[in-house]
Amino acid sequence: MHELSITQSVLEIALRHAEQAHAARITQLNLVIGELSTIVDDSVQFYWDIISRGTIAEGAVLHFERVPGVLRCLNCGHTFPLNGEDFSCPRCGDRQVITAGGDDFRLDSIEIET
Repeated sequence: MHELSITQSVLEIALRHAEQAHAARITQLNLVIGELSTIVDDSVQFYWDIISRGTIAEGAVLHFERVPGVLRCLNCGHTFPLNGEDFSCPRCGDRQVITAGGDDFRLDSIEIET
């Protein structure tokens, strides 16, 4: 359900920037979603279709780019891509790791018509 508030924030940001650019219409939003985030693409799209109605963003295409998860070993400091459910450091074998990337969600760019 948190996708609703996130989608509302994305719409507010897009509308604000589109207004500053004197846009007649927002045609596409490019969103980056990390593999480790809890954001569900289909839920964002569902809410977008509802809350963008009647705005210059209505009908805009949402493009989702997934980025891989990245972990950092607390023992040796090595940074490595998430590999399924194996959280072991490929360098030292330790399993004490933290997230170093891929847990993000951001609006990367907006395409508009003026």
